[in-house]
Amino acid sequence: MKVILSIKPEFAFKIFDGTKLFEFRKSIFKNPSISKIIVYASSPVQQVIGEFEIDEILKFEKNKLWELTHKESGISEHFFFKYFEEKVDGYAIKIKNIKKYKEPKNLKNDFNILPPQSFAYYRPAV
Repeated sequence: MKVILSIKPEFAFKIFDGTKLFEFRKSIFKNPSISKIIVYASSPVQQVIGEFEIDEILKFEKNKLWELTHKESGISEHFFFKYFEEKVDGYAIKIKNIKKYKEPKNLKNDFNILPPQSFAYYRPAV
């Protein structure tokens, strides 16, 4: 099973150019068997642009999380703390083995799913 994550385009593209090695989340999916993330670049792009494997998921108090991840975060310190401002802890998905699709895919046509607010579980048809 995979997860489809909605990610703002500016951050989604940084994942695939290698400048963002952590994806930050206020909450995380509960299924521990998830090993791959499908990246949906949200509005205005609105396309599935690739996928990556999960190296590990970090959960720490936000100051510690920033300390551990900031060099490869792909975001500013201001943005990080604004994003987590009402949270004590945060999650960082460590990215590995990125695969950018040659041609972007359509979420509805290719995955039969509507854009998720944050994430959606995806199990490909067999």
